[in-house]
Amino acid sequence: MKKTTKISLFLLLLSTILFMTGCGKEKAENIEGSLEELMTKVYAEIPEDERPMMLTNVEVTKENAEYYIGSADIEFEEALASEPAVSSIAHSVVLIRTKENADVESIKKTIKDKVNPRKWFCVEAEQVVVESRGNLIILIMASSDVDKLQAGFNNL
Repeated sequence: MKKTTKISLFLLLLSTILFMTGCGKEKAENIEGSLEELMTKVYAEIPEDERPMMLTNVEVTKENAEYYIGSADIEFEEALASEPAVSSIAHSVVLIRTKENADVESIKKTIKDKVNPRKWFCVEAEQVVVESRGNLIILIMASSDVDKLQAGFNNL
């Protein structure tokens, strides 16, 4: 093979690799909409008759943040918790919209480390999931439907 052909093939291969892998991380888009609307979409994968009874949305504030997300020291723009008003099952879904330019990964770690999956009397959440998309974090503590709730969040 000629030297110019080898160089051309090498450059073609290099440009293909760069094109396929990209040149850096894209910043994740923030998800628009009210937390009430987004919470409804998170539950969309679960039929109404299979959801925990009497689901109630509660605004998360500094005063109740430790109960819902494990720490009152987490700074956020707004947060909304969805839990059954009366139930004997462990079920909690919390959406947290972080402040602009917040360290989302650090907040997720704090939540995961500090949240109490035994906050209910006599029951414990079998799974604790903390994920994010842009500046929106979801905390799921439940014993069932976790995959469906994650799918609903990922479909936002």
